[in-house]
Amino acid sequence: MGRPAEADGGLLADYEFELPPELIAQHPLEQRDASRLLHLPAGGAARDLTFSVLPDLLRAGDLLVVNETRVLPARIRFRLGGRDAELLLLNPTGKDEDSWECLVRPGKAAYPGARLQLRFSLWADVVEQSPGGGRVLRFSPPGRLKAVLPEIGEAPLPPYIKERLNDPERYQTVYARVLGSAAAPTAGLHFTDAMMKRLQTAGIERAALTLRIGLDTFQPLRTKNLEEHRMHSEAYRIPRLTRAAIDACRQRGGRVVAVGTTSARALEAAALKRSRGDLSPDAGDTDIFIRPGFRFREVDLLLTNFHLPKSTLLVMVSAFAGRERVLAAYGEAIERGYRFYSFGDAMLLEPA
Repeated sequence: MGRPAEADGGLLADYEFELPPELIAQHPLEQRDASRLLHLPAGGAARDLTFSVLPDLLRAGDLLVVNETRVLPARIRFRLGGRDAELLLLNPTGKDEDSWECLVRPGKAAYPGARLQLRFSLWADVVEQSPGGGRVLRFSPPGRLKAVLPEIGEAPLPPYIKERLNDPERYQTVYARVLGSAAAPTAGLHFTDAMMKRLQTAGIERAALTLRIGLDTFQPLRTKNLEEHRMHSEAYRIPRLTRAAIDACRQRGGRVVAVGTTSARALEAAALKRSRGDLSPDAGDTDIFIRPGFRFREVDLLLTNFHLPKSTLLVMVSAFAGRERVLAAYGEAIERGYRFYSFGDAMLLEPA
């Protein structure tokens, strides 16, 4: 007789926890690597540390894999019918650089055929309504959006951050390079340039990939049974140099350390594709939903922040390190006053 779904972590209710609102970090710390780090070693109790000791927790020969995506200034505020309005760039449609799927508020005024007047002589024509309730917009004049976006756009901070961010660069990693995400790979926000040099000196290598993070990252799960959830799709690319670095890490007996759930998702999506005999380049779109029962093929250690209850990210972390173990560690973090979510503290997880 098999174990019940509750024991397997297959129900949404298995990923609930109570978080005091005051533990939701509203601002980043002044010093990036001054955040706290909860280390969950294999077979051991959770350790209360600071992020600055990370090089001491890794070994020479290990490989950090980071997501070098850069957050797009995707929130554009404007006036519509005498009211404050805003649109959020989600995904390019692929037709050209002027056509995007967006969220528009208020949505009623953004009906197909409407023309939205933005700032800096930028217009947006509403082409159609997308299946998820968004809008497909075509911006004009051609090329104008790309030219003025740094001036009119803002970083789309997660909805649980209520206070203004004075320095937008604090919602970017120090190694952010490839523009295109609607959210930051927040586990990487703790790194400084000095930390990167320390890791290199300690013989810990670094490789990069990109996964374009969408806003669905912040959407809670809504299906009672996890197997009924359909994951959003995100574009990823793992360069050949990164694939070579992973292979070399394996050959020397090192460990692959995924910096963030986005890096882990890209690595595991590519590994799953190869396991099915697909040897095409490590790039494409993935809608992989990593939940209990998933076999990790690539990631040995996972560095991540603390996630929302009933979220796909909490489910992924639980699949990696064990649901009861992870939730117990979350309980300890809450008791010790750790800061949660995007600007919060970090965890270094090893499989049980």
